[in-house]
Amino acid sequence: MPSCAFTPAAFGLAPKGKPFDPSLSYITSPFFSARVLGFIRLTLGIYALVTIVVDLVLSKTVDNDANQWFSYFTHLSYIGLCAYFFASGVQSFVYGRYGTYPLRHWPTFLQFLHIWLYTTVATFSFIVTVVFWVLLSGPSTFQSPFYSWANISMHAMNSGHALFEILLTNAPLPPWLYMPLCVLLLAGYLGIAYITYANQHFYTYAFLDPKKEGPRLAAYIVGIAVGECIVYAIVYGIIFLRLKLTRKYSSLPASANDNSEEYKESLSEWQQMSRPSV
Repeated sequence: MPSCAFTPAAFGLAPKGKPFDPSLSYITSPFFSARVLGFIRLTLGIYALVTIVVDLVLSKTVDNDANQWFSYFTHLSYIGLCAYFFASGVQSFVYGRYGTYPLRHWPTFLQFLHIWLYTTVATFSFIVTVVFWVLLSGPSTFQSPFYSWANISMHAMNSGHALFEILLTNAPLPPWLYMPLCVLLLAGYLGIAYITYANQHFYTYAFLDPKKEGPRLAAYIVGIAVGECIVYAIVYGIIFLRLKLTRKYSSLPASANDNSEEYKESLSEWQQMSRPSV
């Protein structure tokens, strides 16, 4: 793993005075135009949103456990996946229309959050899939058509969404400094799980029960943290290979001409179109 200082570049951000994402990696693909990429991303985002809404509504009306829905890591990570595909899809569409995209001109903190969200989508999805099918799935997984669809969508197709971003877009190498931040999010979820137990008296995942699991609980927690690091490194390696294979075929511009009068007029037009009417 290469050493890195705590500089903007180490977080995938631009130095002061330089444009964010100069190679336009986050909103382009070596295989699709920006508009097609935006359409695909938004389609995946809409599918995720429909899955969330239907699952949440049926949890309320059929299972009567909607108050527990937001306590599951699967659901929280899937909400993040949904948000990412909507955000990245809109950015790709805007780039396809105007030659640049708003995130490049938003505050650095929002750019940092976008990259962090991207790294969670690219890694948490596989953690959720592996943990569910190895530790949590059982006879009830396919007990009805709805349960089958929901489990496949949130515990299998989520990894398909992640693979799309990893393999079929120009998304760059995930900076190493986001790996401990992703582990920190996983550790933070433990707090949610035990707060849920204190308030609602149930464990979101059976393996988090210290009385039942005993010393194995620590092994599960450490194992998932180590698994996140391994998945992060594997994703890094896959993206590295994809970049090597596609670089010679790429025709991306070095950067958008953000100072051109045409761009300024286009951005102004986009801002007027996106401003809600009163």
